[in-house]
Amino acid sequence: MEKQFSSLHTHTVFCDGNDDVETMCRAAYEKGLASIGFSSHAPVGKTGLKTFWHMKDEKLGEYIDGVNAARLRWEGKLPVYLGLEIDYIKGLRSPSDSDIKALNLDYAIGAVHYLTPPQGELFTVDGPLDELENGILDGFDGDGEAMLNAYLDAVMEMITLGGFDIVAHLDLVRKNHKLERSHCFRERQGRWFEVENAGYMRRMEEIARAISSAGLVVEANTGGITRNYITDTYPSLAVLRLLRQYKIPVTISADAHRAENLDGHYGEARQILLDAGYTSHVLFEGRKNGKPVWIECPI
Repeated sequence: MEKQFSSLHTHTVFCDGNDDVETMCRAAYEKGLASIGFSSHAPVGKTGLKTFWHMKDEKLGEYIDGVNAARLRWEGKLPVYLGLEIDYIKGLRSPSDSDIKALNLDYAIGAVHYLTPPQGELFTVDGPLDELENGILDGFDGDGEAMLNAYLDAVMEMITLGGFDIVAHLDLVRKNHKLERSHCFRERQGRWFEVENAGYMRRMEEIARAISSAGLVVEANTGGITRNYITDTYPSLAVLRLLRQYKIPVTISADAHRAENLDGHYGEARQILLDAGYTSHVLFEGRKNGKPVWIECPI
C-alpha cells in the first residue's frame, strides 16, 4: 500500500520535544509514515534571547550527528531527513542567515513567532494570552490591528529574504484570537484584532503571491488541534482556499512534540484540504542539484 503521509515538522528533546530521535523514528515506522524529518527550533544564542524552547547552540552538532546516525540506522526502512525550524526575528535571526546556509540541511522550515514592536520588548504571538496582550498594549499602544499587520509584515519579509523551503503555521497569530480577553486588557483599553475580514484576506493574498513566486511549500499544520489551541489547521480553511487559487503546494505535518502525535489529526487535515479544493499534497524526497524534490500524493 502506498504511504500517503509524512511528518517533517517534529521536535525532540534537543529543543522542546518530549521524545528522542530514535523514539520518533520508531513511531513513524510503526505508524506507516512515508518518512520523518526533524526540525528542531534553531538556536537563537546570537540574538541574546533566552528561551526554553530553542535548541542550545552547543547542542547543534550533537543534533546533526544524531539525525544523521538515525538516517543510517533506518536506511531501507524509513527515510530520515535533517531540518531545522528557523525563526524570522527582524534584525536578529532569519532562515537566510549564513550560519544556517552553511549547515547543508535537507530542508528548512521558516517560522514567525516573535514580533519586534515599535516600542517595548520582543514578544511571541503564540505564547500565553497575557504575553500577547502585554505585547499589544506596550508595543503597539493597545492597537491589535497594528500588531496583526506587523505579524503579516514579518511573514512577508521572511518570504522575501528566503533561505527556507516550507512556510510554518502561516496564520499562527490566530492561536490566541478567540480566547477570552483579560480584565487587565479591557481596563487598559486594548483593541483586539480581527482575522479573515476583507483587509486581512487582502494581506494574505499578497503573501500567497509571494509564496507562489518563491516556489515554497506551505504546511497544513495540525499541532494547534493536538494541543487544543484551535479546532482546525494552520492555515485555516479560508486561507487554504486562497493558497489553492495560486496553486501553492501543501504538505500535511503534525508539528509533533511527542512520538504519539506524529500523525495527529491527519484525518481532519485531509478533510480541510479537500474542502479547500486540494486533491493532493506533497511529500519530500530530499534534494537534487540544491533544490528540494517534492512528489504529489493523493490526499
